[in-house]
Amino acid sequence: MATQTQTITYKATLDVLEPIRELLTQTGQEVGLDKKKTYNLCLAVDEIATNVIRHGYSEAGIKDGEFNLIVAKSDNQLVVTIVDAGTPFNPLEHNVPTAEDLTIPLEERPIGGLGVLIARQSVDEFNYEFSGNRNRNIFIVNL
Repeated sequence: MATQTQTITYKATLDVLEPIRELLTQTGQEVGLDKKKTYNLCLAVDEIATNVIRHGYSEAGIKDGEFNLIVAKSDNQLVVTIVDAGTPFNPLEHNVPTAEDLTIPLEERPIGGLGVLIARQSVDEFNYEFSGNRNRNIFIVNL
């Protein structure tokens, strides 16, 4: 199969998270992902999309933000990319909780980083690029 690509533009509001999960669940079924891999992909995309919406746009005072979700299917991979023009942020350079940090009671842990850790661990490969004044968070799941 040649790579099939679909691009959808979403408003940067939390209301779009459910339709994105539905799209990814349907896509996962189409390409033969098992339920666990599909769930993990949805979780990873949800975490990063939430960060884009909250931190990349809302906290930056950008009220009319939007982002593209690009879904590319091929014989051996499903690649989902979030492209946004919010505040530049590379999740790969962000400190994430260590195994030791995760043993600390929740109320005593520093805030931040857990969603990025979850996103990075939930897919086979996670990449980030910044070019053309756009963040690109790339999630790769092997089929």
